[in-house]
Amino acid sequence: MISVTRVSAAAVLTLTLPLTAPPPAAAASAGGARTRIAIPAPTGHHKVGRDILHLVDRERRDPWQPGAGARELMVSVYYPARGGGRAAPYMTTGEARLLLEGQKLDTRFEAEQLAGVRTNARTGATPAGGRHPLVLLSPGFTLNRATLTTLAEELASKGYVVALVDHAYESYGTTFPGGRLLTCVACEKVESAPSDAASKRLLAEAAAGRAADLSFVIDRLTRTAWKRSKMIDPRRIGAAGHSLGGNAAASVMAGDRRVRAGANMDGTFFAPVPRAGLGERPFLMLGTEAQHSPGTDDTSWPRDWRRLDGWKRWLTVAGSGHFTFIDLPVLGGQVGMTDPSAPLTGKRSGEITTAYVGAFFDRHLRGKHRPLLDGPSAANPEVTFHDPS
Repeated sequence: MISVTRVSAAAVLTLTLPLTAPPPAAAASAGGARTRIAIPAPTGHHKVGRDILHLVDRERRDPWQPGAGARELMVSVYYPARGGGRAAPYMTTGEARLLLEGQKLDTRFEAEQLAGVRTNARTGATPAGGRHPLVLLSPGFTLNRATLTTLAEELASKGYVVALVDHAYESYGTTFPGGRLLTCVACEKVESAPSDAASKRLLAEAAAGRAADLSFVIDRLTRTAWKRSKMIDPRRIGAAGHSLGGNAAASVMAGDRRVRAGANMDGTFFAPVPRAGLGERPFLMLGTEAQHSPGTDDTSWPRDWRRLDGWKRWLTVAGSGHFTFIDLPVLGGQVGMTDPSAPLTGKRSGEITTAYVGAFFDRHLRGKHRPLLDGPSAANPEVTFHDPS
């Protein structure tokens, strides 16, 4: 998993979430045959629909596996719905197995249990009327797009169309049409780079490649690739991501003026924000207190904070870890998993992430004032606002 503050960019690929938990058998005896875990119910007034798209950019070859041909993407599109449809699966068993093995959680968690996570989205749901802002979400390096489901469902329930993107060969495992389970070729290349500087250059290229992916997704979603494209208001588009996906959000803003607002959740800026800024467009930096407060090891945050030339916020969360901003602690907490180095509960992890990212897009894509972004909140004492010179 690409972390945010390590001397060696290659070494961070081997870092895992230091969860402790009873083994699967103990969890089963405590909660029945197998504890059923679920994405928290979203708080918006819409139900949530979901479609899955396979998009192929025939103008680009895959940067990690050129012999595979054109660049491929898997996209989960969440949308505000009226109801109907069937329960949407979380991920395939193959994807779950590779994710758990990659994070060294396969002795603590069963692949079938992770694949069987109960979601709130429904496939084939009847869409809500009207036009809605579009938010693109890019996951952390090595992670399947499903790990951002909590945030995607929450935003969709509040009236956003959300495109959750998997980038080929950049996750432990992503299922593509024909039953192809593509693994992380990019990880192998970063790990085998001859130096730390070379690893960082590859990660910068990965962020730039993801930016091109996201621009391509915008092209396709706002035209003909998605049967519900008329739901999207192309004048209101945002991007956010976790870890390398957060760097990609800044990178797509640098090259695509259609993206009006962006958020980075705990990602190093391997590909820097341009010195000229982002055209006065708003950007949110949301990270861990231990690794992303001013003065900590990741020097890319203060450097790029100074380059941001529009509305901006730098927020850190006490007791958080690199995974705080995705589904893993939310789900792990339901089976008794804890992270001694990041004591913030899974429940609070999900609440803080959805509240602040949701407020950011409400403000900048919907023009709604959200006092949560004005300064510290008694309801969220874990969150600190920073404004370094």
